[in-house]
Amino acid sequence: MSKKYLRQSRQFSPTLRKQIVELVESGKLSIAAACREYMVSATSIYRWIHTYSTYNKKGARLVIDNDSQSEKIKQMQHRIVQLEQAVGNKQMKIDFYEKFVELASEEVGVDLKKKYESAASSGSSQTKK
Repeated sequence: MSKKYLRQSRQFSPTLRKQIVELVESGKLSIAAACREYMVSATSIYRWIHTYSTYNKKGARLVIDNDSQSEKIKQMQHRIVQLEQAVGNKQMKIDFYEKFVELASEEVGVDLKKKYESAASSGSSQTKK
């Protein structure tokens, strides 16, 4: 015959609850670890976080201003334009260097691109000399 054990009803003090919430918020303890260590359900810990959290104060509201959002979008669009210009400049340099190698090859009479171009290396094997 198996015996059934009744789990005792436990009540945690508010100071201990706050201490557990602080440990979870600081990252020193995960919710799963807190559940194991204090033998309490995750639902209870989430409820304590909602009640005692320093970040989740009642009445605190996050105000999103439409003007600030539009300003951020403008700044991001300006940054995109700058990055596209940088990519364009780099592409122009690459085209210039390729044309320079092509003209130098014609001048010398040797295909410099084939002669001095190195094969792509996987990095895992040794290269032959």
